[in-house]
Amino acid sequence: MTARSLDRSSRAAVGLFLAFEGVEGAGKSTQVRLLSEYLSSLGVPVVVAREPGSTPLGERIREAALNDATLEIPARGELFLMLAARAAFVDQLVRPALQAGKVVIADRFELSTLAYQGAGRGLPLAEVRAANRFATGGLSPDATILMELDPAEGAERQRAAGKSFDRLEREGAEFHQRVACGYEDMASHVPGILRVNARGEVAHVQQRIRDALASRFPETIPARGVTNDAAV
Repeated sequence: MTARSLDRSSRAAVGLFLAFEGVEGAGKSTQVRLLSEYLSSLGVPVVVAREPGSTPLGERIREAALNDATLEIPARGELFLMLAARAAFVDQLVRPALQAGKVVIADRFELSTLAYQGAGRGLPLAEVRAANRFATGGLSPDATILMELDPAEGAERQRAAGKSFDRLEREGAEFHQRVACGYEDMASHVPGILRVNARGEVAHVQQRIRDALASRFPETIPARGVTNDAAV
């Protein structure tokens, strides 16, 4: 169930839920910011959020799960921490914003759990999907922008930028390759994914994202020229 499949009789306006996904260093946060600024310039009401986070519970879980180096977190514990944050995220932020007719742009959502805790940690994907469905109440994004980049290039970008790595980012190359393979597998069969080449200049990547979204949601995001780099 996506945002637009909700019962229209229960709300005055229909919002739009977009999620950005991809390996570390793909540029998600930058592209989320640029897209939100663009939509705001068009008069579109936008809510920008991150996962885990963006609620009091989510931010506390983010600190524990990603930034507390003293904690030893087993794979299943990591999964349920992420899903606890997601349940609060959906109930306290996403659903109210959609009810108000806003565009929610999330830096990560459910595909991250399937890629990181599923493919990366090796937890059973069917069980991860079922647990995620319960946490979200069945709500999925209207579109997921999958920013495609080789994980080695993403890691090099982060090193060049002098970024401080969190607990997941510090995992080895084999883990991040499994995550990338998980994303690639999902791109072939999960509905609503817009595959976008994340290589190249930031402005060019942003234009690919706008073009991909304009083709899917022309009533919200106007076309501003067409590129050949966004695989939809």
